[in-house]
Amino acid sequence: MHTSPMLPEGSLKGQTAVITGGGSGIGLGIAEELGRLGAHLVLAGRHIERLETAKDGLLRQGFPTIAVATDVRQPDQVQLLMDKATKEWGSLDILVNSAAGNFLVDSEKLSVNGWNSIVNTVLNGTFYCTRAAGLQMIQQGHGKILSIVASYAWTGGPRTVHSAAAKAGIVAMTRTLAVEWAHHGIRVNALCPGPTDTEGARPLWANPEDEIRLRSKIPVGRFGTVEEVAYAASYLVSPYADFVNGEVLVMDGGEWLGKGLDG
Repeated sequence: MHTSPMLPEGSLKGQTAVITGGGSGIGLGIAEELGRLGAHLVLAGRHIERLETAKDGLLRQGFPTIAVATDVRQPDQVQLLMDKATKEWGSLDILVNSAAGNFLVDSEKLSVNGWNSIVNTVLNGTFYCTRAAGLQMIQQGHGKILSIVASYAWTGGPRTVHSAAAKAGIVAMTRTLAVEWAHHGIRVNALCPGPTDTEGARPLWANPEDEIRLRSKIPVGRFGTVEEVAYAASYLVSPYADFVNGEVLVMDGGEWLGKGLDG
């Protein structure tokens, strides 16, 4: 992490945070920052080896962490995840929905299985996790839920019909639950990073021409970093954001504004 963190250490002391997709990329970056702020961490994902490696790295930094192999497409596994988190540390205060999947394909060539593979992970999985965590948070009378989305959820994007539709569903889910659950002390928000330099995203600019093209669309002239996404996420799940509800925070270096100026 950078040496100039956004929030002071201890801001989330004693809170329990479940992070799906927490074994790598943005999910792991968010977990690291929440650990620095004092949260107890529960990493979830399908690949236990990756989770264990991530967990070991967080433990070496002194962040209490457990790893739970979870397929978010399976409601029973999701419920076990939330139960383990609550049993381990007594509460479930934060959920970060970062599990995702995507591949580029022409819409007319997208198979039913291809559609389902993304929608089941991105949209259905986010709902299963949010519902299971929400039930626990309702009993507690408090909680923060944050889902990671993408700007093509509302702008569209070539060859992403499955992922764009699923992310758009998450935005609608976020705003709906923010209204429904506000009186329970639960805040539901979403975070929309633009192009971010992660291992999973780098194939999108695997050759220099693609990288130049993508960078040219971002007014600040660079990709985002995992640390920057983690700082924004930590704010949205912290007490500093108790009056933020049903929002989608876009952090894309002005990419969306640039599209508007281009007409």
